Amino acid sequence: MADPVTVATATTRREAGRPVILAMQVGFFVLSMVGWELMSSTGLLDVFFFSKPSLIAVRMWDWLSSGFIYEHLFTTLIEALLAFIIGTVLGVIFGLTFARVRLLAAVFNPYIRVFNALPRVILAPIFLLWFGLGIASKVALGVTLVFMVVFFNTYQGIREVNPVLLNNVRMLQASQRQLLRYVYLPSAMTWIFSSLHTSIGFALVAAVVGEYLGSARGVGFVVAQAEGVFDTTGVFAGLILTSVVVLGIDLLIERLENYLLRWRPGG
Repeated sequence: MADPVTVATATTRREAGRPVILAMQVGFFVLSMVGWELMSSTGLLDVFFFSKPSLIAVRMWDWLSSGFIYEHLFTTLIEALLAFIIGTVLGVIFGLTFARVRLLAAVFNPYIRVFNALPRVILAPIFLLWFGLGIASKVALGVTLVFMVVFFNTYQGIREVNPVLLNNVRMLQASQRQLLRYVYLPSAMTWIFSSLHTSIGFALVAAVVGEYLGSARGVGFVVAQAEGVFDTTGVFAGLILTSVVVLGIDLLIERLENYLLRWRPGG
């Protein structure tokens, strides 16, 4: 069963046309930036607190042209990608296992719900104590965020397998390995990819938050340094740069999803 939001978005894009959607997206961004710039220039927004898009663009250009930001961005990306990969693999494995073994799911269900309800960002200081200020503490925090998203989507995707299809395949004497490869995983794949779009953002957020709380490198460290001297422009530049990176990775995931799930209706 496909994610309703993903299906609705794909249908809307087909109906309106990709160029029109892209033009509207760019138009909204331009209008937002122009409005922000005008309000900052006329004094409706205090530049000290909100900065200006022109100043932010200049700061980002200085970071990129001087090479200052590359080391920090590379560190943040490594932390986020490791958390993303580890959390995704563990989420798929555990989601698949719990969906197939009902007794296991019943026993651990309350513990999973408690852990999912826990605001995991507050674990960041604990991970800093356990693993230090290096990359391990940021990856550990990211894994806790990514894991639960992927786990629940995988679990639900396996549970949504059409029972008629499942019974027919079993009647054909399919082995457990064949069931996993040809029935369970294809059924859960749409759910898994749907979770990846959210998970990559969570992984990057975890890396930046961990760096913000304690680190010597990374985008979060740059943001923390800018905030320490009340440099609002630097704070916004770091946040926008992080958002651009997330958008780029999300587009790559979407490309991979469209390729692997090209058998879907409308895919």
